[in-house]
Amino acid sequence: MYKRMSAVLFPLAALLFVGALVWGYRENQEKNAILLKAENQYQRAFHDLSYHVEQLHGELGSTLAVHAASDGMHRKGLVNVWRLTSEAQNEINQLPLTLLPFSKTEEFLSKISNFSYKAAIRDFKDKPITDGELKNLKALYQSSAEISKELQGVQEKVITNRLRWMDVESALATNNKAEDNTIIDGFKTVDKRVGAYPELDWGPSVASMYDKRSVRKLDGVPVSAEDIKRKALKFSDSGAQTPVSVVHNGQGTEWESYTAKVEAPKGPISMDFTVNGGLLISYSDSREVGPANVPLARAVEKAGEFLKLKGYPHMTAVSADRYDNLGNITFVTRSGDTLIYPEKITVRAGLDTGDVTGFQASDYVNEHQDNRKIPKPKLNLEAARAKLNGDFRELYHRMAWIENDNGEEVLTYEFGGKINGSQYRIYLNADTGIEETVEEIRTASGAQGA
Repeated sequence: MYKRMSAVLFPLAALLFVGALVWGYRENQEKNAILLKAENQYQRAFHDLSYHVEQLHGELGSTLAVHAASDGMHRKGLVNVWRLTSEAQNEINQLPLTLLPFSKTEEFLSKISNFSYKAAIRDFKDKPITDGELKNLKALYQSSAEISKELQGVQEKVITNRLRWMDVESALATNNKAEDNTIIDGFKTVDKRVGAYPELDWGPSVASMYDKRSVRKLDGVPVSAEDIKRKALKFSDSGAQTPVSVVHNGQGTEWESYTAKVEAPKGPISMDFTVNGGLLISYSDSREVGPANVPLARAVEKAGEFLKLKGYPHMTAVSADRYDNLGNITFVTRSGDTLIYPEKITVRAGLDTGDVTGFQASDYVNEHQDNRKIPKPKLNLEAARAKLNGDFRELYHRMAWIENDNGEEVLTYEFGGKINGSQYRIYLNADTGIEETVEEIRTASGAQGA
């Protein structure tokens, strides 16, 4: 009996054993294939990065070699600088550097990219390249030479010593002898060198993209927690005996603020205030919102009344969107016949009653000016309208003060209308007639011009 069982089980066990070996071999082969593919991708991205930084250095040199009035060559060179820098950024993102401090180099490349793009797309006849921009290009030419040299040094070591990027990934993930890795040391050297470069004057269009708005920079006398308590009770229309707690957030940081929580009868109300001046940044009523019974247009109307009652008298709704039983409405300041888009407040309303359940006013707090001077347009309405596409069907027009892509505040004619089956807002510069920005309107709205 045992012999008979052995005769059956032994071949079966042998077959299973062989099967396990084959399965293990195939798994190992697949794993090695995946690792080899990843290694090849890392190597390609790294060598492409070194090549493109070298090309960037050369392109900056070519741009500087031509005459200062060679607008066409300057534009071509800046476009190529933008393209090569974008390629380098893309290749950095493909390398396993998420755990390695390389932020200074990435930000440096980002600024070069934005600087060259912003300069290349403008009209050089009206705004030729400036002495400051040429000075920047010379500094970037020198810096790119140093970065390229460092990367080529790492590249030479990678090729000579047959270094693997998979070892870099493993070292970064486990922190195992990461300090001895040649590739990691090379990238740390590059980032340290970039961090030591003097800050360039990139101009307002680029600087604004990296300017970190901070409530700490606001004017106004610092207020106390007791001041905030009184402000919170008044804004929420609560009695003096209503429980309210105040928390001081981020002391010593750029984002120092107060959060007040009022225990209102229908549910807690939370508000955030600036420390300087005690300005309201946000408001949130946690009441439960029932099924929608009120039209969005009525919610827009009630939101406008709410803002006026709370001390924001000159606000106009520019867009309103519905999400289930809530309405999100954007208001901006109106100065005469001009809408001031930087001074924006976003209001949330419950469509069960149309009452406001919250708002966000950080843009308004940071951008509001009591005596903002709005210049008169150099173009009249008909001259601006003539700049529109002939197929554009205008639905409305109005004056708008906006911040353009260069970070500059400009007066524009805002035209709302339809073309090619879609609805758009087109903002034309009121002095030159150029298109400052074009926005496609993707959702239905309950406010004029949205």
